[in-house]
Amino acid sequence: MAESTAQVTWTGDLRSGRGSVQFQRGALPAAAVSWAGRTGETDEGTTPEELLAAAHAACFSMAFSSGLARGGHPPTTLRVSATATFDATAVRITRIHLAVSGQVPGLDAAGFQSAAADAAANCPVSKALEGNVEIDVEAELLT
Repeated sequence: MAESTAQVTWTGDLRSGRGSVQFQRGALPAAAVSWAGRTGETDEGTTPEELLAAAHAACFSMAFSSGLARGGHPPTTLRVSATATFDATAVRITRIHLAVSGQVPGLDAAGFQSAAADAAANCPVSKALEGNVEIDVEAELLT
């Protein structure tokens, strides 16, 4: 089994405090986190929602690519965007919107939509969020 680790050092209280996220593999530089950034009061640093969106976009793209290839239509290119919505009042992530466009030779728009829906429902990050966060997918086959 593979394990991945990230660490955060936080100082201060929630509203005025600050943190720094470090990534195990060192592929990404340390990133600042703060409540002000999380609630949109500043653009500084990153947020747990941005990190979750990145994880979901990467996971979805892998699942989608795999499903397309298993179906006999490996993609030429997939571009995936994930947007995580944070409700600061309820203090919860309420939704993730996945948007994908791609070129897949030999596949029609209906097949692309179906494969996107399957990947959105079955990638490991989607499974981890299932029943807790609304997940929707918008898929566009490019010609």
